[in-house]
Amino acid sequence: MTEALSSNSMMVLSGSADVPLAQAVAACLNVELGVVTTQRFADGEIFVRIDENVRGRDLYIVQSTVPPADNIMELLLLIDAAQRASAARITAVIPYFGYARQDRKDQPRVAIGAKLVANLITTAGADRVLSVDFHQHQLQGFFDIPVDHLYAAPVFTRYFRDKNLTNLVTVSPDVGSAKMARGFAKRLGATMGIIDKRRPSANVAEVMNVIGDVEGKDCLLTDDMIDTAGTMAEAARALKERGARDVYACATHALLSGPAVERLVNAPFKEIVVTNTIPIPQEKRFPTLTVLSVAELLARAVRYTHLNESVSSLFETP
Repeated sequence: MTEALSSNSMMVLSGSADVPLAQAVAACLNVELGVVTTQRFADGEIFVRIDENVRGRDLYIVQSTVPPADNIMELLLLIDAAQRASAARITAVIPYFGYARQDRKDQPRVAIGAKLVANLITTAGADRVLSVDFHQHQLQGFFDIPVDHLYAAPVFTRYFRDKNLTNLVTVSPDVGSAKMARGFAKRLGATMGIIDKRRPSANVAEVMNVIGDVEGKDCLLTDDMIDTAGTMAEAARALKERGARDVYACATHALLSGPAVERLVNAPFKEIVVTNTIPIPQEKRFPTLTVLSVAELLARAVRYTHLNESVSSLFETP
């Protein structure tokens, strides 16, 4: 990432959701972060203005769609402003794609929020989307424009390799995350386990069955996000009850909603490792929490996109 890119041909802009992450991405690319004015009218409406010439430029707008929903609206307004200012290409860089869990109609008369947000981004004028660890991979098909789906796995595996953990087992906290745990196991040369959570019968507490040998071993729980942390905390206890030595967890998106921090602090974790796709306020940080940056990962993807190189090559190296 040492070779400078021409600021005459490309530009990185930021919404207000996480300016420090956008600044870090721009720094990795050796370009200045473009100047944007964001204000609110007296009634609360959002006003955005791009304060530099973007005509004919390859534009990258960094904005996670983390709550509140104003972050989505700000992203849409920035895309629209860039399109009306004649940017050559507009890529929405969305480290965390909100509403991803609303990806199907699993109840009568419910919205498919993920598809709606995808439509809004496309209609606003984005030419491409770049995001990290969708909750479901099929979300790529919700867009009618190209999507580059990035994985934070290289960031995590580099970190855990440096720990030189022996007898490591990567563990999926539920059946749905098994593919992710399998990928980590392959990268780290570890074995794999799965926690199968089921309710034997009505009005009976859920039972967590650990599939795989974890006794005396270091365990790494892997998932795409930590929301209220109930599943992660229960999984850590189940592993310790089965004789695991140290229990680690890693998750790309740290939502840390409601009782999450209390649950994680009280659970038997050696360390919980997340990324900065979502800004984590100081009051939600605690001693066993480690936050890794995805700035370099995003910057490399932006660079490859700008140079029309293969983004998938980022993930071909173990």
